[in-house]
Amino acid sequence: MSRTVQVLLVANIVVFVAGLLLPKGSEGLITAGALWYPANAHFGVWQVVSYMFLHASLGHIFFNMFALVSFGTILEREWGAERFLLFYFLCGVGAALVQWGVNAYEFNSLHERLVAAGLTPSDLSTLLAAGSGNIPSDPAVQAMLTQIYGIYASPMLGASGAVYGLLVAFGFLHPNAKLALMFVPVPIAAKYFIPILLGLDLFSGVTGFSLFGGSIAHFAHLGGAAIGFLLMLLWRRRQEVIIEPPIYR
Repeated sequence: MSRTVQVLLVANIVVFVAGLLLPKGSEGLITAGALWYPANAHFGVWQVVSYMFLHASLGHIFFNMFALVSFGTILEREWGAERFLLFYFLCGVGAALVQWGVNAYEFNSLHERLVAAGLTPSDLSTLLAAGSGNIPSDPAVQAMLTQIYGIYASPMLGASGAVYGLLVAFGFLHPNAKLALMFVPVPIAAKYFIPILLGLDLFSGVTGFSLFGGSIAHFAHLGGAAIGFLLMLLWRRRQEVIIEPPIYR
């Protein structure tokens, strides 16, 4: 295992264990460090980084750290620590921003529909902040309130966005490396494995039907992958420019 990956691994494990041992469990860590919707009072700018070190369960941290060690070690040895860290955090922050954009679009759309249904912006702000109140009896309005409250009160946490960036970078550099997809016993080349995985995330994000369980920020995964892909294209282009031989006339 490379040194920087080891530091990231230990940091994630320490934060996870701290959440288990603290008197109030992980509640305080999530309140301060998870990524909240900007309209929520718990939101802080630092959360676009700190959310990457928080995980919801043992399975969540295990799969993220397994991928970090598997792909991150190879990439750090090929790039060096500085470029690896830059790539990792840019993908993680990019994942947060993409998920924010999706959430903002859904939040504003629901907000407009609820106002059109008769609720005032002040009523909505009060309902969201309190998590309860005088809720209309219309089932459609209640369903929209549940959706908008889910965006407002459900923070994002986990290193998945950054890890998806690493996965894309690995596939970019090693397209023929064989990877194992869950529930598929036959190893698949990275150039097929990664598009299939991203396609499943896109399907789940658009339809709401997830093969991997609920409460997953699929667009954060896709955002981290997209930032990783763009960075790889940029770095490859810069490398081509640098090594391109001079033309004499």
